[in-house]
Amino acid sequence: MVNVIGLGYIGLPTALMMAAHGVKVIGTDYNKELVSTLNAGRTTFKEEGLDELFEKAVELGITFSTEYQITDTYIVSVPTPYDEESKKIDAKYVESAVSTILEICPKGAVIVIESTVSPGTLDKYVRPLMIRKGFIIGQDIHLVHAPERIIPGNMVYELLNNNRTIGADDKEIGERIKKLYASFCNGDIVVTDIRTAEMTKVVENTFRDINIAYANELAKICRSDNMDVYEIIRIANKHPRVNILQPGPGVGGHCISVDPWFLVGDYPGLANIILAARKINDSMPEFVLERIYEIMKEKHMTDIGRVGFYGLTYKEDVDDMRESPTLQMLESMEKHLCGNLVKIYDPFITNDVVPNQLHNLDEFLNSVDLVVLMVGHSEIRQNMDKLEGKIVLDTRNICDMEGVYRL
Repeated sequence: MVNVIGLGYIGLPTALMMAAHGVKVIGTDYNKELVSTLNAGRTTFKEEGLDELFEKAVELGITFSTEYQITDTYIVSVPTPYDEESKKIDAKYVESAVSTILEICPKGAVIVIESTVSPGTLDKYVRPLMIRKGFIIGQDIHLVHAPERIIPGNMVYELLNNNRTIGADDKEIGERIKKLYASFCNGDIVVTDIRTAEMTKVVENTFRDINIAYANELAKICRSDNMDVYEIIRIANKHPRVNILQPGPGVGGHCISVDPWFLVGDYPGLANIILAARKINDSMPEFVLERIYEIMKEKHMTDIGRVGFYGLTYKEDVDDMRESPTLQMLESMEKHLCGNLVKIYDPFITNDVVPNQLHNLDEFLNSVDLVVLMVGHSEIRQNMDKLEGKIVLDTRNICDMEGVYRL
């Protein structure tokens, strides 16, 4: 049996996928309300294919509990934030989960850390914890790192098809965990050492962050000299060895916007390009605000209450708001005492999380003159005609109407 610890955006789909492919799974989370919802037969967030996966997993026997289980295999999938000041990883949730496991696990159990961590985290925090509790690593307990590689909006497909990395001290243990993931994963599964696995995952997300930062810096350069950054990127990408991503209002989510900071925090003075990229991407919400004020001045708008932000999530067609550029913008506006004046709407966020949040597209559009497209949800892509007559700032380059403002 596998006990999956942490039933959030990564842990729940992983637990369901294993259970749906014949692995006996019990999912554990300290959040009693979350566990109650799952035991009542409902998923806790929206994701294409997740409900169907949930039904199959329940049919094959998955259960959910707030209690850790006595078993031979644990998968830890808990948050790994970073310290805002030092930029180093905050491993408290991983430490807490492992500590609780060590109180009940039988001799020879395997603890798999799925949470994304900075290189050396398991050496700095997890191994010392095991030793302090009297465990001999490699005999009494086995440690593995299998970093997740999925993204909200495409989780089910990516769980099935993405390549995976298994980091282990003992190759035999690594092969055992590889077999577990191979129960559902069709991608290549590489077995390596733990530190390499830690570094590989962080490097992957940092690469994308740097590429996005390049696009965002190009957007700023082009805006300063009245050039079309989208046309420039489109033409540049015709070169066979060039693949520039699209600029946007910022980088959100709990991977690309977080993981690069691990390297900045752990390798100060060395991670210079990474630090510059982080600063560029973190500056984009403020850049969007500057564009809004420029447009308002040009259009002689004086009422910030007639401005509306379409989208609260960090990417299209998901309900994940973690590190959302829109929330970053609202936080910045609050410093100027106007963050509670703009109208907000997102079809995926049905509960009120910010002031002036509306829950109907037509109501939202009728209440504003300037629409800022922060997220390219399918809903707005399919209703572009409703933007006729509005001033539109398109931060995602999805609207082809005449007169639309862009980054």
